[in-house]
Amino acid sequence: MQQDAIKHIVIAGGGTAGWMTAAAFGKLFGKNIKVTLVESDAIPTVGVGEATIPTLHLFHDLLKIKEADFMAATNATFKLGIKFENWYEKQQAYIHSFGHFNHGCWAAGFQHFWLRGQKLGVASEIGDYCPEHLACRLGKFATAPKQERNHAFHLDAGLYATFLRHIAQRSGVNRVEGKIQQVDLNYDSGFIQSLTLADGQCISGDLFIDCTGFRGLLIEQALNTGYEDWSHWLPCDSAVAVQTELLETSAPYTRSIAHDAGWQWQIPLQNRMGNGMVFCSKYISDEDAKTHLLSKLQGQPLNTPRIIKFKTGVRRKLWNKNCVAIGLAGGFIEPLESTSIHLIQQSVIRLMQSLPSIHMESAIVDKFNATMRSEIDNIRDFIVLHYHATARRDSAFWRYCKDMPIPKTLQERMQQFAQSGHVHQGQGELFGEASWLQVMLGQGITPSTYHPIVDLMPAQELTDFLTSIKQQTARRVGSLPDHLAFIRHYCPSKAS
Repeated sequence: MQQDAIKHIVIAGGGTAGWMTAAAFGKLFGKNIKVTLVESDAIPTVGVGEATIPTLHLFHDLLKIKEADFMAATNATFKLGIKFENWYEKQQAYIHSFGHFNHGCWAAGFQHFWLRGQKLGVASEIGDYCPEHLACRLGKFATAPKQERNHAFHLDAGLYATFLRHIAQRSGVNRVEGKIQQVDLNYDSGFIQSLTLADGQCISGDLFIDCTGFRGLLIEQALNTGYEDWSHWLPCDSAVAVQTELLETSAPYTRSIAHDAGWQWQIPLQNRMGNGMVFCSKYISDEDAKTHLLSKLQGQPLNTPRIIKFKTGVRRKLWNKNCVAIGLAGGFIEPLESTSIHLIQQSVIRLMQSLPSIHMESAIVDKFNATMRSEIDNIRDFIVLHYHATARRDSAFWRYCKDMPIPKTLQERMQQFAQSGHVHQGQGELFGEASWLQVMLGQGITPSTYHPIVDLMPAQELTDFLTSIKQQTARRVGSLPDHLAFIRHYCPSKAS
């Protein structure tokens, strides 16, 4: 090894963030770098995020994790998208699926052909032209070799952390049980040099990764990095979570049901239903939120509802000196589009790709911060879109969301779509054209026109074109098995 190479990485905190980080570094760098994770059984993790997006496949590929093994160990089901209910208007629903619309041309995406078809009365709802969207509605799913993996998972976050812990420890990661009493800084450089535990044990390292959750024990309490508050754009600041019996067939999608002061989630696992309510405490009290959630449950509660408090926003630097904040320690956008585990994964992978020497070269640190911030800003805009592009004015919460100023970047994107039907796609953005398209249409933004190249296609040819795609989609999805039946064959839960 080079003399100035990082030789010891110390991870503060466990949970999903800590053990994803430990598993990745242990499996991929464990022969050259010592990895130590410090956590205390006395400190609970948040552990309610039970939905993911398709990018998780990349992380699992890196660690050579077999899909069926992971799903069986975590009570997982498949997820093809999210059903949004009551978001644009009460009693109205739409689906944001993970599929693509691959039938456009060089100048215009599929939506331009579909928009003209709508005006001619020959096009049905846009989801009829996307297999994943239709499979969501019909409750169908199957995987196949070489199939594009446009699916994600619902999983038990606690079991996922345990699954990753086994991988990490088999790869040589050392777990130290104990509470962190003090973060020790180098007087000259300001770098973290060690963590002192409550039992007096001192753990020194070269690079420290803060996975201590909202507390930000290293990145904030020790290094005073600062926090950019986004609650003026994302006003929800609380959640209440509870698990219930599973009474019905598991659908391959998450349900997000808007209410007068936020929204409720339903996430089906193999053996139970994950439920929760995200809300703004300015418009509903904790007790009323609990009462509302319990009144909407479809099965008997399996645990006591618990309140979680948060502030939406991001650290001013995710990497400060020799400390990188990963997971909730770095910020929180809220779980509406299931991006928390994705951002953990992106932080870990980018850190591994740009691993510095013990000197923490500024160019590497600055590039990491800029790249992560760009991705986080894009996700923030996508989440804000759901709240702001609404026709609801029936409660104080929704009137605030409808009238609030929004980021300029989001305003420009919405205007471009409304005026032209074009969907802006920035380089490296997480949410692609199909995602923005489905949500903007679902939230009531209807383009006033479409690209003129579509008019070169005769009306009958357009009709045949749309009919063919719809029929192909229906045949493909119709051949799939029931979602739950496939799970029972492919990856039955070991805990069921």
